[in-house]
Amino acid sequence: MGGNHEVFPVSRASYLDGWWRRFKYQPGRLVNTYVHPGDTVLDIGCGPGLFTLPIARRVGENGQVIAVDLQEGMLEILKEKAFREGLLPRLRLHKAEPQSLALGYPGRIDVAFGCCVIHEVPDAARLMQEVFSLLVIGGTFLIAEPKHEVPADEFVTTLAMAAPAGFRKIGTPSIFRSHSALLRKDGEGIPNTNQ
Repeated sequence: MGGNHEVFPVSRASYLDGWWRRFKYQPGRLVNTYVHPGDTVLDIGCGPGLFTLPIARRVGENGQVIAVDLQEGMLEILKEKAFREGLLPRLRLHKAEPQSLALGYPGRIDVAFGCCVIHEVPDAARLMQEVFSLLVIGGTFLIAEPKHEVPADEFVTTLAMAAPAGFRKIGTPSIFRSHSALLRKDGEGIPNTNQ
């Protein structure tokens, strides 16, 4: 998955999990708002684990995080961090294909996170369809894109792909200097044409 913007390099992975991004995205707050103990959560473009590790803490021993990234190096960094924190048993690390999450059928997914990644995906419409097919009915998909990198009109275009996939927008989470949307899967295979 590498699209209309450059994929962030592994060589700069420490930036993705640095103090500024922790301040900006407040991953603990977002995770505690949208993830519940026992959930299975899909973290798309997980990088070195800015959201993955807080999600793993939140889901607890009965939950799971499916951490997906295009770059093996990001998954290796995340694996080491999760091991040090004793969270590795809660993680399933998965390397995406350039054009697809390539997850097959991973079982129940309650929540998906797509933070700072959709602009790197070559086919956002396909991603929306894949995530929709993977979520349980009532499942949610939180997306956020950095305003300094993704113009408002580009984010509007991204959101326009959600309804044909079947999602309904149910909220706009407050995320510092970011465009955001909370999407929900309301019915199996029934695209929402009212948006």
